[in-house]
Amino acid sequence: MCNTAKDIWKTLLITYQGNNQVKDNKINLLVQQYEQFVIFKEESIDSAFARFNTIITSLKALDEGYSSKKYVRRFLRALHLKWRAKVTAIEESKDLTSQSLDELIGNIKVYEMIIKKDSEIVKAKVERKSLALKAKKEYSDEECSTSGSEDEEYGMVVRDFKKLFKRRGKFMRQPQNDKNTFQRSCDDKNGKSDRKCFRCGDPNHLIGECPNPPRDKNQRAFVESSWSDSGEKDDEKVNN
Repeated sequence: MCNTAKDIWKTLLITYQGNNQVKDNKINLLVQQYEQFVIFKEESIDSAFARFNTIITSLKALDEGYSSKKYVRRFLRALHLKWRAKVTAIEESKDLTSQSLDELIGNIKVYEMIIKKDSEIVKAKVERKSLALKAKKEYSDEECSTSGSEDEEYGMVVRDFKKLFKRRGKFMRQPQNDKNTFQRSCDDKNGKSDRKCFRCGDPNHLIGECPNPPRDKNQRAFVESSWSDSGEKDDEKVNN
């Protein structure tokens, strides 16, 4: 649609800059962004400079720009408070009227690398200290749990021993021979024994110990062969 180079130039100006009203609005918006430009605490210098460079380049494209000295001062004011020491050192040691924005960015980037390295060293020390405290706490907890388990095990052993001791004391049985002897002696003391001398009927001795003579020879033979053996067995039981 354009017949001459002048028409093409006007079309390009309107397309990318707009008319005078549009141009003024864009300039006002960019100036506002320039004045309110702020560098965040965790933002890197490269990222901040990229945003700042976009603003000042757009202003230059609209025939609205500032001097290099104003750019330097504006960028220093936009830095976060953590850069305050570096900003003060630059303002005191450097001539800002002769320093370019590129030189300022290079100087600040070197300081950024130093701060990052120091931060990593401090972070590593804190992590090592945290790990040491955690290991110490775990060792202390393990020692306490071990001591507690040992005390608990000792208490269980003592309780089991007491239970076993009570059980054995309650259900302890005497040997069979001793029990029979004890029962027989008790019966003898209480007069409950039915054993007595077959010859004279005296309960204080057996027929083998009877002082009375036998009535006939058959009785003597019978006593010597049978009742004396039974009496000896009884006597052995009593002795046992």
